[in-house]
Amino acid sequence: MSRVVIAGGGTGGHIYPGLAVARVLQKQGHDVQWVGAVGGLEEKIVVRENLPLHLIRIGKLHHSVGLWVRLKTLFGFPIAFFQALRLVWSLKPDAVLGIGGFASGPFLFVASLLGCRTVIWEPNAHAGLANRVLSRWVDVCLLVFDEAASGLKGRKTYRVGLPVRTSMLPATREPLGGRNFRILVFGGSQGARAINKVVSQWVQSDLWPDDVELLHQTGSLDFKEVQKTYEALHSTGQRLKVQCAEYLHDMDARYAWADVVLCRAGASTVAEIAACGKAAIFIPLPTAADDHQMKNASVLERAGASIVIEQKSFSVETLLKEIQRLKSQPELVVQLESSVRHFATSGSAETIASHVLETPV
Repeated sequence: MSRVVIAGGGTGGHIYPGLAVARVLQKQGHDVQWVGAVGGLEEKIVVRENLPLHLIRIGKLHHSVGLWVRLKTLFGFPIAFFQALRLVWSLKPDAVLGIGGFASGPFLFVASLLGCRTVIWEPNAHAGLANRVLSRWVDVCLLVFDEAASGLKGRKTYRVGLPVRTSMLPATREPLGGRNFRILVFGGSQGARAINKVVSQWVQSDLWPDDVELLHQTGSLDFKEVQKTYEALHSTGQRLKVQCAEYLHDMDARYAWADVVLCRAGASTVAEIAACGKAAIFIPLPTAADDHQMKNASVLERAGASIVIEQKSFSVETLLKEIQRLKSQPELVVQLESSVRHFATSGSAETIASHVLETPV
């Protein structure tokens, strides 16, 4: 039995794939520990999965945060590296997998200096800051997008894909003819305010088409306001085919229901879209670190596998234009579904686990 430490987090796009790899390793009988950052999302998610969680105090360093935050992070580096050193000594890992995020930097750097096997996994089309720096020191670099390789300096680089939930499989969509066009909207657990605003404006406007059904996951921040708006429309007998939810747990069924998905372009979302084979309109988050969401979406758009609208150009008019195009061209929906499936990779969690254990398949 080996002891494997998974280091990193910060967002669901890093954490959930890491958990998928952790489950594979545990099924194989290995001891899995997790190192994250104080205040990171991993404090909520990893604990619920009953994985031992160890924390390092380190902040953000990318350019999407202010200068003061970056200075505080730089001044806190000595403490973070000391905490990482203490953890490596106490945990004595046989291998370390870095999944990106603030805590992965100091922990993997120290682990590599102390002779541990170190592997990084990069989920985005543009490698994050931590992985760009670490790539010089680790044994292996694992990618989801080939485009990320240009930012990494590792000698051994492999494309392994992104683990998604096992329920995320291609589903047979009901043919478009003779029924309403179905749109699924979501922006993550917290929601996406820019998307929520435009979609709710569209639903209330005279531009809303009668032959469209909408399921709108708002996230926690805007749920009450959007729910109130839609309920007011329902009370007058309007927009009865419009529903909203704070959070959707059965995403596999929701993907299967939809003709098109309107969403952000984080790595996990892109991977689920590919695995389910869905036509998608991406509205990348413009403040994402290193603009990685736009780079993820652009890779798919260049391959004819998605539609991308920049947030600054996202409006009722631009959204309606794309929806009308998809409604009037069913063959375009089919083309997008077919093209995006080429970005799906099966067995990613098992492949990543094999590289971590130095038994690549």
